[in-house]
Amino acid sequence: MAVTDPIADYLTRIRNAQMAGHTVVEIPASNLKAKMTEVLYDNGYIHKYKVDRTGVQGVIKIALKYDPNTKRPVIRELIRISKPGLRKFFKTNEIPRVINGLGIAIVSTSKGVLTDKQAREAKVGGEVLCYIY
Repeated sequence: MAVTDPIADYLTRIRNAQMAGHTVVEIPASNLKAKMTEVLYDNGYIHKYKVDRTGVQGVIKIALKYDPNTKRPVIRELIRISKPGLRKFFKTNEIPRVINGLGIAIVSTSKGVLTDKQAREAKVGGEVLCYIY
């Protein structure tokens, strides 16, 4: 079955795995999803990840991160912003701050997939894919 919004599917799989208390989630691979996973890892939202390109499409295995004291997931919210029916593009000075800088916005730019802070530093705008906090 074809997925019409692969980014929303990616976020939903992570959200569902966290609600079920899983430590690892497997997601069908793509270059965009791999870059988004790298951004999550670099910002400390996931423990580790592995991109396995064997097979037709490949799989991204993500080890989810939980708070050791409360056993709650590190990622509190995953919100899809730009959707296939309504794309949301922002200029450099218009890129929104997520919870006053406590969260991140993943932005697809001409220089690759960046966080909102990296996009502002590189002075590039782009499509805001999602908010994570």
